[in-house]
Amino acid sequence: MKFTKMHGTGNDYIYINCFEETIVEPVPLAVELSDRHFGVGADGIILICPSDEADFKMRMFNADGSEGKMCGNGIRCIGKYVYERHLTDKTEIMVETLSGIKKLQLQIENGVVKTIRVDMGEPVIHAADIPVLSESPEFINQPVTAGDLTYMMTCVSMGNPHGVIFVDETAALDLPRIGPPLENHPIFPERANIEFVQRIDDKTLKMRVWERGSGETLACGTGACAALVASVLNNKSRRRAKLLLSGGELHIDWNEINNHVYLSGSAEFVFDGEI
Repeated sequence: MKFTKMHGTGNDYIYINCFEETIVEPVPLAVELSDRHFGVGADGIILICPSDEADFKMRMFNADGSEGKMCGNGIRCIGKYVYERHLTDKTEIMVETLSGIKKLQLQIENGVVKTIRVDMGEPVIHAADIPVLSESPEFINQPVTAGDLTYMMTCVSMGNPHGVIFVDETAALDLPRIGPPLENHPIFPERANIEFVQRIDDKTLKMRVWERGSGETLACGTGACAALVASVLNNKSRRRAKLLLSGGELHIDWNEINNHVYLSGSAEFVFDGEI
C-alpha cells in the first residue's frame, strides 16, 4: 500500500489515495500507522475517496481509530494533494465529509498550491446539536469541573464538538493531565476537542488543543474556527483573526453576512512511502 505523509500547520496525517488503493479495515490501520514509535507516526489517517455528491470524499480516522466528521487541516491537505497529484485541475473543489460538503478555494503559484481557503459552514452553538448536555439553549462561558479544577467553557461545533477555555497563558498548561478528563467529561456524549485560548489582542489569539482521539496536536483547523467563534461570543476578538498554534498560524473569518466560518492556511507534503 502506498501512502503520503502531509501536514497542515503541523497537524499531520497519513493520506491514502483510494482511487488506487483499497482499504477494507481503516480503524485498525489508523491505530497501527499513527503510532509514532512502531508505525509511520501521525495524528491519524485520511482516505481520499471517490464521491457521488462532490469532487472527492474525505474519511478521517484519529490515532485511536475513531472516525472524525471533519478536519480543517486535513481537508486543506486534500486540496493540495488532488491538485498537485493531478487528480483534478480545478481551483475550486467540493469535498464530501461526514459534516457535509465543503468548498475549497486553492491559491496557485507556478503550479503549486500555496494556500487553501475552506468554507467551513455555519458554526453550531445550540447545545443539543453540538452535542453538550446543558440546561441552557447555549453553552457560553459556563463552569465545568474536571478533576480538582473548574474552567469557564464555551461550546461550539464546527462539524465536531469543541469546548473552548480562555486562559491567561497557554505555554505552562499540562495538557496530558488536564486534557483527558475534559475530552471525556460526562457533558459530552460524543467526547470533545478542547481548546485553550489566550487573547493577545482583538485580532490575534494563541491556542493549544487537546484533540478527541489524538491527544495534543500542533494544530486543529476546526478547533481554531471554534476558538474564533467562542472569542466573538465572549467579546474577546473581532470576527476575523489570526490564530497562533504550536505548528504555525491560521486565519479565521466568521462572515457576518452569511454566518459561515472560513479557514485559510497552507498545506505541505512531508514524504511518500509504501508498506
